[in-house]
Amino acid sequence: MAQAVLRGDTKGYQHHPQLDRFKNHSASLEAISVYLKAIYAEAETRGYSFDKTKIGPAYKSITLSVTSGQLAYEWKHLLGKLQTRNPSLYRKLQAAETPIPHPIFKVYVGEVESWERV
Repeated sequence: MAQAVLRGDTKGYQHHPQLDRFKNHSASLEAISVYLKAIYAEAETRGYSFDKTKIGPAYKSITLSVTSGQLAYEWKHLLGKLQTRNPSLYRKLQAAETPIPHPIFKVYVGEVESWERV
């Protein structure tokens, strides 16, 4: 869906704030593909079914910036969901002081992103 939004192939989710980090990259489609390839690799380790043929080409090494505040906000949001959806994983992860970010992200000190709906 995110790739379709970035290509302009759909009207839905065009204003989803999480996509702004990709829209603002000079190679937005390739950036989302790099992101999704790492998601696919994680899905494989968890035994999830994820169709990698839907992921566009990604040949470059791409880095996106994320603030420490945004990472903390998203971590807290994820833990809140896991507490209900997967209590055992929640208990395992809640002890982590600092989550390991997705490999595409370089973390900088800062607040929650201005595009985030807090």
